[in-house]
Amino acid sequence: MAAAVLQSSSLRFAIPTPNPKLSFSSSSSSSSAGWRNSSSSSRRRLAFTSSASAKAKYIHDDYLVKKVSAKEVAELIKGERSVPVVLDFYATWCGPCILMAQELEMLAVEYEKNALFLKVDTDDEYEFASDMQVRGLPTLYFISPDPNKDAIRTEGLVPPEMIKDIIDNEL
Repeated sequence: MAAAVLQSSSLRFAIPTPNPKLSFSSSSSSSSAGWRNSSSSSRRRLAFTSSASAKAKYIHDDYLVKKVSAKEVAELIKGERSVPVVLDFYATWCGPCILMAQELEMLAVEYEKNALFLKVDTDDEYEFASDMQVRGLPTLYFISPDPNKDAIRTEGLVPPEMIKDIIDNEL
């Protein structure tokens, strides 16, 4: 698999060419619309019951996905870690980003000890988003704890099942 090398001011990522079996196009969103309704109430209940354990760890007591700066991302990626990082590039005015944030919160509850979910506001970190070649929102980067593995990138609204598949099988 060919990979493009992306170099930010303090980070270097090898970004693979798109994997067809992991690609998601917005044209198929009508056929996958049912995934959102199937178990969302049970996931919501789980998120609210688990949010008490998140106090004092994050910016807001009820948010498990932590908002970070470019500097914090650089420090985290360079340091030792045993879990994959899911990095969400978003904007507060972006409708799909708001929907994705809700799904990421649910997944953060499920993967609380097995993955780290972070988000970067592209309006606050415009230069970093540009360095990371963020062209559409939301953009997710899946960064393995193994520095020899390439980061996986998705753009647009991604179903939670695909995110789970990437975390469980690709990282």
